[in-house]
Amino acid sequence: MTDPLPTRRRSRFWLYGPFMLLVVLAAGWSAFWFYARGRIATEIDTALAREVERGRTWTCTDRSIGGFPFRIELRCTALSLTSTRWGDAVRIDTGPAVVVGQVYSPGLVILEASSPAKVTLPEGRVLDLTWKNLDASFAWRSPERFALVASEPRGVLTTPGLTTETWGAATLEAHLRRNPTRPATDQAVDIAIAAKGTILPPIDALLGNTEAGEIDLQATLTQAENFRKGFNPDALESWRAANGTFELTRLVSTKGKARVDGSGQLALDPQHRVAGDLQLAAAGIEQIGGLRIGNLLGGLGGFLGGRGGNNAGATPGLTTLPPVSLREGRVFIGPFRLPLQPLPPLY
Repeated sequence: MTDPLPTRRRSRFWLYGPFMLLVVLAAGWSAFWFYARGRIATEIDTALAREVERGRTWTCTDRSIGGFPFRIELRCTALSLTSTRWGDAVRIDTGPAVVVGQVYSPGLVILEASSPAKVTLPEGRVLDLTWKNLDASFAWRSPERFALVASEPRGVLTTPGLTTETWGAATLEAHLRRNPTRPATDQAVDIAIAAKGTILPPIDALLGNTEAGEIDLQATLTQAENFRKGFNPDALESWRAANGTFELTRLVSTKGKARVDGSGQLALDPQHRVAGDLQLAAAGIEQIGGLRIGNLLGGLGGFLGGRGGNNAGATPGLTTLPPVSLREGRVFIGPFRLPLQPLPPLY
């Protein structure tokens, strides 16, 4: 009787191999994440130093970078900005903030900020801001996009010697996108803003109406590269010198029974005032700037030779107004100048 052949021992590589591969991948991913964390910390320090050279000082209290394994999170228990570039200091202080980048979605950054915030302005003015939720995102892959969504944003402006003003809305959304169809020389950015439950004191005073409103605005801003370093007098002057325009594609504003639909184009004149022409249609407006107009809207068409009135181009129920012009700091409807305060220079 012959002895049985020895049983061949099976390799256990396929039993332990996947586990070993997982360990190697986890170690590699951990090394990559900590390398990225270090690079981001260096880039943040470089950016903050560059901002100081531009007259802006950012302070991130108790800064920490975390989010392992799939996120990079920059956290601040408080965030502040002090700007002295244009003379008098402006300071912004906020509560906790976190900036998040997803490893699996490069090119997208998300900001979450906690209420409240305080803006200290020249001449003793203070703007106190609060909100329930505020999220913003920025994508720099073509086309570049920015979005902001806030619920119950509210601002209280206190100016020495003047009545305190309260601005606010139930919801606010703002979207910016580089226009991919316009020529590169236009440097065009599309803007969309939607707000519900708005409280806007200047509009209340203009229309004599304190009811909450809604705004839906779509526009295109040309020569937008001038605002890449901020929205400030230097940027505004560069934009004006480059013949930048604000092309209002659609404006729908409702406030109680009052409604205004509009479009047009605005710019800045040599005295830095808003100038341009608007095409408007309106209904339910009883007064403008303290001037009671009653049924004037309905009669403008006949009085001005048929240029106003209801027509096929207007939304049903609205009266198409004569062209509204902003020139030399004044507001005109057709040939008539409205009895409003002169428009001040923006800077």
